[in-house]
Amino acid sequence: MQRQFDTWGVDQRQFWLRGQEPQELVGYDPESRMWNVYGHSEASQVLTDHRTFSSNMMRLMAAEVGADIEEAQAGELLYLDPPRHTRLRRLVNHAFTPKVLASLEPRVAALTNELLDQAAVTDRLELVSALAYPLPVIVIAELLGVPASDRDQFRRWAESLIPSTGDDVNLVGRFEGQNEVTETTLQQRREFADYLASHIEDRRRTPREDLLTGLVHAEVEGERLSDKEIATLADVLLLAGHVTTTMLLGNTILCLDAHPEEFARVRADRSRLPAVIEEALRFVPPFTVTSRVTTVEAEVGGVTIPADQLVMVWLGAANRDPRVFDDPAAFRPGRDPNPHLTFSRGIHYCIGAGLARLEGVIALNILFDRYSVIATLPADPPKFIGSSQMLNAYMMPLAVSS
Repeated sequence: MQRQFDTWGVDQRQFWLRGQEPQELVGYDPESRMWNVYGHSEASQVLTDHRTFSSNMMRLMAAEVGADIEEAQAGELLYLDPPRHTRLRRLVNHAFTPKVLASLEPRVAALTNELLDQAAVTDRLELVSALAYPLPVIVIAELLGVPASDRDQFRRWAESLIPSTGDDVNLVGRFEGQNEVTETTLQQRREFADYLASHIEDRRRTPREDLLTGLVHAEVEGERLSDKEIATLADVLLLAGHVTTTMLLGNTILCLDAHPEEFARVRADRSRLPAVIEEALRFVPPFTVTSRVTTVEAEVGGVTIPADQLVMVWLGAANRDPRVFDDPAAFRPGRDPNPHLTFSRGIHYCIGAGLARLEGVIALNILFDRYSVIATLPADPPKFIGSSQMLNAYMMPLAVSS
């Protein structure tokens, strides 16, 4: 399997930290002035203790780059702590309940078939542009109630929030060029807010049965949400509802392509597919790192971290902790248990996790039904966004046959 990833130009060590496996569970990097957490139990501690390890990193960013905290934080679930986080998240949780997800199954299946029909496949399928990208974007756009025809614009907004180089990992301006990254991100969010403004005003005049209407008419602490808060919540849903699924689909195919015996097993027994997806999520997590900031001095893994320090939690490393996972460098569907941290833990557990799993199972089953052969092309390997934060193929040509 390692040889296959090598052929694609992927160094699996990037799932740890910039090509170097950690030699410690918790360590400090004086160059970047960041604390790095690699161990599974240590990462779980950080992710579940929101009082000690806050998600409100914007105050550090503001101090470094002069960002507007109020503007950047309004409605931004990723950077909020309770009680505001709890109240805002409650507004969007209902869009991802088991009942809602079950009701989406026929639509996801229909869209998958429509997109594959439109791809006009003969013996070659470019998975990302044909299916892995448009499917989740259309689904989340329909949930929000905005036109799916604008999905290319959605993609531009979403991709602006994802760094394209490994050096973009620092979130508070400690690397050269971070000011530009931060300003670009804020500008893209302003553009998205402008785009949504007309839809928000329309929902005030004419409510519909969609999530955007629910946000427009919701109240938190007796007050309606501002347009900025609504736009930012929609922005979070765009990321949670589409980016994770795009990477889940592509990365699962990569793992199966590199492990043909598992590919044959899941084709013969589709009940194995959820376990295959879970192991792909562990083995090649869409996002390999998340971050927190200490509110007080804290001890993690026997190491004392002072207050007001940026803590990077390396999910990819935690997912390969040998204390938790037997033979962690092996792709082994059916691990039981498989307590990977790919979707995080605690109050910031990925809100789109259930939707991503649902879309993954449906789309992969339909791919397997349609094509008896699905394989990467040695002469035209997948092309990846280069980042230590994620493994994401933006092009994945496949040889297929029915």
